[in-house]
Amino acid sequence: MIVALIVAAEATALLVAAGWYGYQLLAGSPVLSLWGAVFTLVLLVAFAAWLYAVAVFLYRGYRWTRAAALVAQLFVLTIGFPTLTGGLVAAGLAMLVPAVTAILLLFHNNVISYASRTGSAPPAL
Repeated sequence: MIVALIVAAEATALLVAAGWYGYQLLAGSPVLSLWGAVFTLVLLVAFAAWLYAVAVFLYRGYRWTRAAALVAQLFVLTIGFPTLTGGLVAAGLAMLVPAVTAILLLFHNNVISYASRTGSAPPAL
């Protein structure tokens, strides 16, 4: 499923960004608040883990993942569009193209019918 691959690729990119951010913190880059920087690093790693979970469960066909993937793509759009208009065209397009593609695919009939699993039945005694 292409949407699951896009979400997993975004999670990988976010994890790489978190690694770079963590390296910069350890290398001694100046920060206004050390604990604020650590909190930002934890948020990056947590969001990457959440995106990996969304990708796995989207691949399995769970219904809730469509909403989670859509929210993630909207967040990417809110970062990607100002990046693009701010002069960083390559970085902005690298964020916007997958996000727009994923949004369009999330509303495609094949994805809607595939991602309709609600969960398993409770175990019988």
